[in-house]
Amino acid sequence: MNENRDYYIQLNSRVEKMLRTSEFLGSGHNGIVYMLPNQRVIKIFKDKKICGKEYDIFIKTRRSKYFPKIYEHGDYFIVRDYASGERLDKYIKKYGITKEISHNIIDLIEEFRKLKFKRLDIRCKDLYLKEDLSITVIDPKNNYSKKVIYPRHLMKGLNNLGVLDEFLSVVNEVDSEVYELWNFNFKQYLEKSIK
Repeated sequence: MNENRDYYIQLNSRVEKMLRTSEFLGSGHNGIVYMLPNQRVIKIFKDKKICGKEYDIFIKTRRSKYFPKIYEHGDYFIVRDYASGERLDKYIKKYGITKEISHNIIDLIEEFRKLKFKRLDIRCKDLYLKEDLSITVIDPKNNYSKKVIYPRHLMKGLNNLGVLDEFLSVVNEVDSEVYELWNFNFKQYLEKSIK
């Protein structure tokens, strides 16, 4: 997350009280995240609409093991479980990718399909690996509004980390049709971005 914290949002006294016992974790394009007691975080959003969209995604995915539990929300904030573990991209930089991690990513994208996401994509930095290598999604965006039929950002991140071929070989083992779709679309994407 970047360090852009130059905005002001009026919060009620209860939320301000929560923030007094919190620890700054980071900031990004859409808001600031603080660690609360009891392994929870509060994300304060800059934009009410973005907060609402993220909350809606979390509500629709509340039965999924891949998404943190939501405890409360307001116009500009969401309180949810803390995503323990290490960011996927940072983990891969240190240890590389394994078949187990690849299978877990494939299962996650299949879960997106079951959840009726239009956007079957996520960035590596929005996925956290727990010690058992299970995955938690922390920052879902536009999953029900923007159509993306394969994990483009995810594959771009894996490509930048030098592990895309390893990942795709596991995809091919699991489902050759999915492999063909993802591989073809990603190659087209790379060709367009070079022009």
